[in-house]
Amino acid sequence: MITTMVGNYPKISPDAKAPSLRTAINRFDEGRISLDDLKRVEDEVTQEVIQDQVDAGLDLVTDGQIRWDDGQTYFARGITGYTINGLIRYFDTNTYYRHPIPEQKLQSNGGISVKDFEFAAANSQRPVKAVITGPYTLARLSQLGCYDDLRSLVMDLAGILNREARALQAAGATVIQLDEPSILKHKDDADLFAEAIECVVDGITATKALCTYFGDASGIHRRLFGLPVDLVGLDFVMGPANFDLVADLPEDKMLGCGIVDARNTRAETAEEIAETIRRLAATVPMDRLHVNPSCGLDFLPRPNARAKLVRLVEGAKLAQGSAS
Repeated sequence: MITTMVGNYPKISPDAKAPSLRTAINRFDEGRISLDDLKRVEDEVTQEVIQDQVDAGLDLVTDGQIRWDDGQTYFARGITGYTINGLIRYFDTNTYYRHPIPEQKLQSNGGISVKDFEFAAANSQRPVKAVITGPYTLARLSQLGCYDDLRSLVMDLAGILNREARALQAAGATVIQLDEPSILKHKDDADLFAEAIECVVDGITATKALCTYFGDASGIHRRLFGLPVDLVGLDFVMGPANFDLVADLPEDKMLGCGIVDARNTRAETAEEIAETIRRLAATVPMDRLHVNPSCGLDFLPRPNARAKLVRLVEGAKLAQGSAS
């Protein structure tokens, strides 16, 4: 069993050793510090959040997405043809993101996240997972702009993000996660979604993880399970129906288990987490489980997020101990 993160981690902390990232961003926007100064602060905060994950005992960490404004803007800014519009609500959360608009046909502009991945890998005592916002979700959270239909936008993004995945693989990424929460809100697009995922993972030999959250996969779960990925991640907090669906998971697939509520400050007990793992392990063996929060932890204050990860690891150890 692997303990891991989904993606983002709180950027700001009251007890942070690194300089305040928010202050640095404000000073940069005001022209009071240089871009190099801002990047130094981002480096320090990234190192700090990686260490938080390592200290919590995670087996597989992320860079915390400290340099990301949000999942959409981060990649859209690196793709030629996009402009960034005003704020819009991110799903049903109390957070907002800037709406990307393709004003001309989108084109790859090189490895968007490669340098960030390389920095994280060089500053982590544990393996680092690369995370990419998937083409369907990026398209759904964009405006159509110059595109006549959703399919054209999705498939252009799929080709661009395939090059991103290949660049990350060449940089040493052994696990590449595609974040695709939007498909759970638009299940009628399962055919288009499948075509896009097949395009993104073409030529990728690294472990390919498809991560969904903010709901359950009922009605499309067999389609998700049949995609050419190695792991399918499900949200068991906001999608309790997923507990019944995992009986259909093929034996050659791993299961990403979003079992800690990443949108609630309450810290689950180790026993509660262990019990959920045991429930899942009755269907999918523990050696095929990746256990993690239900989504990114950036919705929480840093101390709460850190406590969630500590409990996650404690619960995993407890479940493994009772199974031995």
